[in-house]
Amino acid sequence: MIPYIRFGSAAVLLLAGLFCFLSAVTGNYRFRFVMDRIHCAGIGDTLGLLCVVLSLAIISGPRIATLKLALVLVFFWIGSPVSTHFLSQVEYYNNKRLTDHLRDERCRDGERR
Repeated sequence: MIPYIRFGSAAVLLLAGLFCFLSAVTGNYRFRFVMDRIHCAGIGDTLGLLCVVLSLAIISGPRIATLKLALVLVFFWIGSPVSTHFLSQVEYYNNKRLTDHLRDERCRDGERR
């Protein structure tokens, strides 16, 4: 009975991770403003990676591979915010129309150009 519970919980987590990744990809195509895209990709990748790594850790059980998966998760969680911050800083300093987008009244109401 225990192997079926482990398999079921791992499958649910794997499907949840896949949903997070697919929603991040869809958000990257849907949003037009680059800061929205960066936010969508960062959140989707972080949560999706957590679900996938937890799923693989449940499948592998208490082994050294589980520790390695946890280290991979930690390194990705350190690298993803740093790269997202770097991309947002590049956009902030290079986009001359960024302040126009932030001051536009239509964007405050939720409409996009």
